[in-house]
Amino acid sequence: MKILLRTIVDCSFEQVSGNFDRELFEFLLPPHFVATLVNYEGSKPGDKIHLTFKIPWKSDWISVIKEFENGRGFYYFIDEGKKLPFGLKKWRHHHQVRQLTENQTEIIDFMYFSTAFWLLDLLAWPVLFISFFPRKRLYRTYFKNLHKI
Repeated sequence: MKILLRTIVDCSFEQVSGNFDRELFEFLLPPHFVATLVNYEGSKPGDKIHLTFKIPWKSDWISVIKEFENGRGFYYFIDEGKKLPFGLKKWRHHHQVRQLTENQTEIIDFMYFSTAFWLLDLLAWPVLFISFFPRKRLYRTYFKNLHKI
C-alpha cells in the first residue's frame, strides 16, 4: 500500500534541506509516551534510525538509509525498515524536498508498506495515514519558526 503526503512550506530550499536533521526528526515524533528515539545516525546511506514504541505495545522500529542525493533545488533520502512493529513486513519511505520558488519549498513523504495479508494492509493504511498526517502541520510550524531566526 502507498501513502503520499505533500506539504508546501514558506521557507527556502536551502533552509529546509539543511535542517532535515535529528532536531527535525525529534520534532516530528509522536509524544514521548507513544515513542522514543533510541538512535539517530543521519540521512546518508548506511545510517540507522531506531525508535521504540510503547503504544499499542512495546516494539522497535529500525530503519536504514538506502539512498541519498542532494542536488540543485532537489534533495531526497530513502529509508527502509529492517525491524518493524505492528505486523509490518515491508516499509520504504522516500523523503523528498523540492524547491518551488526562492521562498517556497515542497516536502514530499512517499511511503510504501505491506503486511503479511492484503486485508491487514487495508486496515493498517488509515492507522499509518493518521499517524503521518500531522507532519503537514508540523513541517509548516517547524520551518515557519526556523524562517524567523
